[in-house]
Amino acid sequence: MKYTANIIGATGLVGKYLIKLLLEDERFSKIRIFVRRDSGMEHPKLEQQIVDFSDEKTWGKYLQGDVLFSALGTTLKQAGSKEKQYDIDVVLNRNFAKKAKENGIEHYVLVSSIGANSKSKVFYLHIKGKLDDAVAALGFKNLAILRPASLTGERTPRRVAEEISVPIVSFITRFTLKKYRPIHGKTVAQAMINSVVNPNSEKIIWEGAEVFELAGEE
Repeated sequence: MKYTANIIGATGLVGKYLIKLLLEDERFSKIRIFVRRDSGMEHPKLEQQIVDFSDEKTWGKYLQGDVLFSALGTTLKQAGSKEKQYDIDVVLNRNFAKKAKENGIEHYVLVSSIGANSKSKVFYLHIKGKLDDAVAALGFKNLAILRPASLTGERTPRRVAEEISVPIVSFITRFTLKKYRPIHGKTVAQAMINSVVNPNSEKIIWEGAEVFELAGEE
């Protein structure tokens, strides 16, 4: 079977690795990305849709195929306020997931966060958990929610503090608190793909170190 994949959050850390892996994967015949502006990426398998994420009329009819991958998310600093972060992390993601289900897409894969819980008093974990609950209620044939710990990889712009702290945390969590071991964006991307080509009907949430397992790594 050849899959047609849709991606939101394509220009972020995980999204970029996901695109690269999918373009190299013969099991995927088309990769459709939804972006706010021209990504500059070109490939025979790649279809780019420049859209207004807040206006379903600009993207709803294009959301077709087999799978929707979501690596869409932001930080409070980037968003500028909790309200704007909520709109991106929850509302936009939920809208795309609902439309994907309406359009007959059977596979939905979401990058969430370790510790996500809709009942959490920590705002970030609360909104991540709220989205997890919302998409779980939609009834996708195959649903995978990945909750990785800290993400590593090449970011633009660079996060200097993270570049200094991650190697230390990585070393410590190899021996203790393995659940919180930082994970490379490429590893998360591979786990996302594996959740589609080898779906697990008995498990929908992969948290912390379990994401390494889903990616086929120790």
